[in-house]
Amino acid sequence: MTTNTSESVKDRPVSSVNSADKYPPEGWDRSGLPAWSYFSEELLQLEKDELFRSHWQCVCHVADLPNNGDYIACDLVGERALVVRGSDGVVRAFHNLCRHRGSRVVGEDKGTCRSAIICPFHGWAYNLDGTLRGASQPASLPDLDKVKFGLKPLEFEIWNGFVFVRFKPGPQPSVKELLGRFDAELEQYGMAGLAADGRGMWTETVDVNWKCIRDVDNEGYHVPMAHPGLNDLFGSNYYDEPFEAGAARSFSAFRGGEGSLWSVRHYMKMLPEMANLDGEHKRAWLYIGVFPNLVFGIYPDSVIFYQEFPVAVGQSIQRGAAYRRPDEDRRLRAARYLSGRIDRLTSREDELLTKWTWEAAFSSAYDGIMLSDREYGVRSYHDALRERFPVLNGDEPTAGRLAARNAELRQSPVNKGN
Repeated sequence: MTTNTSESVKDRPVSSVNSADKYPPEGWDRSGLPAWSYFSEELLQLEKDELFRSHWQCVCHVADLPNNGDYIACDLVGERALVVRGSDGVVRAFHNLCRHRGSRVVGEDKGTCRSAIICPFHGWAYNLDGTLRGASQPASLPDLDKVKFGLKPLEFEIWNGFVFVRFKPGPQPSVKELLGRFDAELEQYGMAGLAADGRGMWTETVDVNWKCIRDVDNEGYHVPMAHPGLNDLFGSNYYDEPFEAGAARSFSAFRGGEGSLWSVRHYMKMLPEMANLDGEHKRAWLYIGVFPNLVFGIYPDSVIFYQEFPVAVGQSIQRGAAYRRPDEDRRLRAARYLSGRIDRLTSREDELLTKWTWEAAFSSAYDGIMLSDREYGVRSYHDALRERFPVLNGDEPTAGRLAARNAELRQSPVNKGN
């Protein structure tokens, strides 16, 4: 992806980047993805395999697992992940898959196993470190190696307290490398020490293609018109940076004044002086986007994450959670409630916009889009998709040929190495 800057974003302090030096280059391509890419069943299967299974996915924060035996489970594009804190206090990640018949070893999204994980199908038992404790009616089976027939481990990494998993090897480096350029800015937030807010994970189904959600979320051009709360909080201070090397950043200081909307006015009033934050971040919201589907919202009072996963061509699951400061007092709790209220209203507004975006491609009048300079983040995201799927640069391949054609294009001299 190209920008018009003379030096890479990762080579400069993050706070020095501003909207003025992130304008796109002259003559950039303002078009979007081809309409067929939102309806192709073949592309969807390739996206599930080459994006969602082979890129890092955030499951939870270690604060969601405060006690030994606590677990979080989630389903992602046909895969089942299980993150559990062992009896030794160590957090581990496994496939939620019994080695006997493939059943889920835990059926709930969240819970606690006292000393072992017991498969609800036939009762095979696994230690909290994943090793096989014992099979039901062992005399009916040969001797089973405790490690070989233990739960299959998942590649995982903990970054600032957040637990990431990857279902198959992929193009991304470690999470630490992927997000390392933000370390200096994020250190002051103490994210590794966050506490769960008590509400747990939320999930919802949205009847749109997953890329419609990203298309809306990857630009702030619509904020003044579509998000009264955010606009009241930010004014003209909000800006986006394009995706680069798998991540993007958006930032806004609060506008001056008290705010005209109830939630914004009282949030500004209730938010205390945060001694841990520097002057630029005391009264500002920061967002970090991680390709292909994850966003962190990092606020003075709390940290949130949200993500989406495709279920079908026209159906997606959204999932997320919120976390509080460990030393939260009543005033900070009230501020967190108000920021959450602003966020919830914004999410509802965005949901409607994603549906309108999805509906547009069905219209006989739809012949593509025209991006403004304020929407270069959308183009940079689309460029990242095109790196994985160069087939997006042309017409839809003949039925049954999409995966093969994409592989051919990736081997061409232009795309090789991406």
